Amino acid sequence: MAPTTTSTVTTDDQSDAITPPGPTGRENLRILRQLFDEPAPALRELADTFGPVCALGFGPVRVAVIGDPTTLRAMMSTNAAAFRWRHRYNKLGLGFVVGRQSLIVSDGEAHRRRRHAVQGAFSPPRLREWTPMVRERTDAIIAEAARTLPTTGVLEWTPLVRRLILEITVNAIFGRSFAGSAEEIGALMRRPQGLLEAPAIRQVPHPFPFTLRSGVRRDRRDLDRLIDVEIDRLRTTEVEDHDDLLGVLVRSGSLSDAEIRDQVVTLLGAGFDTTSAALTWMLLRVGTDPAVAAKIRSEADQRFDEAAERGDMSELPYAGRVVRESLRLHPPGLLGIRMTASDQRIGQFAVRGGTLVVWSPYLAGRDERSWPDAARFDPDRFLDPTEEQRQLSERAWVPFGRGPHMCIGFALAQMELTMALSRLIQRLDIETLAREMPRPVGTVVNRPEGGAVTRVRLRR
Repeated sequence: MAPTTTSTVTTDDQSDAITPPGPTGRENLRILRQLFDEPAPALRELADTFGPVCALGFGPVRVAVIGDPTTLRAMMSTNAAAFRWRHRYNKLGLGFVVGRQSLIVSDGEAHRRRRHAVQGAFSPPRLREWTPMVRERTDAIIAEAARTLPTTGVLEWTPLVRRLILEITVNAIFGRSFAGSAEEIGALMRRPQGLLEAPAIRQVPHPFPFTLRSGVRRDRRDLDRLIDVEIDRLRTTEVEDHDDLLGVLVRSGSLSDAEIRDQVVTLLGAGFDTTSAALTWMLLRVGTDPAVAAKIRSEADQRFDEAAERGDMSELPYAGRVVRESLRLHPPGLLGIRMTASDQRIGQFAVRGGTLVVWSPYLAGRDERSWPDAARFDPDRFLDPTEEQRQLSERAWVPFGRGPHMCIGFALAQMELTMALSRLIQRLDIETLAREMPRPVGTVVNRPEGGAVTRVRLRR
């Protein structure tokens, strides 16, 4: 199959490149379907059977799975023009939900311009300005948990964590004056997120009413109207500076209103669902290890207020390592996708043009060659590593991707995860009830099956 877009990229010599191994026949079809329905077991099966780089698919549908850190590094070091993020498969769900002008489905100059406009909204000074808000919202959730805690002391954290991250995200994007609309925005995002997690057959474009896709179309229109009202308000206000993302985008003047709407919806979805799932995994992990919880708590007792005041998360180094270790084992997404624009050599492997490259931070984060005792949760593996260990971990730790298409909100995500986790463990004793970590579920967002059920006691 010819690539969807003509590329000017000059490919490397592929005379000695290896064709990735992979399944054939019915096994090929079975694993291909499972990969986009329940990716974790499919990724593990592929890696165990064929290695961390393999190929599958049939006819015009070709997929290359990359979980090997060395090959991942080669892919992410390749010129971005070698790949396409705006491709035919994005018409199914992602492009429909976030909009055709979202930076995550953009290529070339359009992507650079849109990313540059959004990047300015995540400056270090602005992140520091948000830390009091993150502390305030976290304390409110702690108070709610304490107030509504059942007599059994058992709490399922998913609803509270989702509300916490949604409120932080809405505050960061729209400002404090918009905080009261968080619940409405969350409701409008629920169905679009559901579409992205639905089987591919339900995402196929169609004009029929009374379907999931038609409901998403209505929700997106309502969300666009809400954003337009705020854009108009920002343009008529006399305040010259805004500490919210939308204010920065409007004031920059480099994006059209349609582009602004698509970036806002993208940031809402990416900043809310993925970060809340990541924090849920962290609570489960910390709740299984009293020693880890004690270290977080001791550090928070000594440093949290100062860290929040300065907006400096380096004041909470142990909590930061816990966040990093949890993201290694439980990245926000089990896989990322891009399409080759032409025949490419990625590392030692030959990948044909028009192939969906499915790269997996989940596999890379569990690579035994990069992480000693990879399945063990050990935040101190990031403390004073040797140079060799530092290079290995740098190559294999990619929960936010890398390069020009790296997750644009990664700095905000790390800040709010570090602050929220530190504060929650400082104020609450949390004990995970499950004997083993739940299995990961979700095709777009990596969530623990069954949520995060813990026993909770308020710390005096």
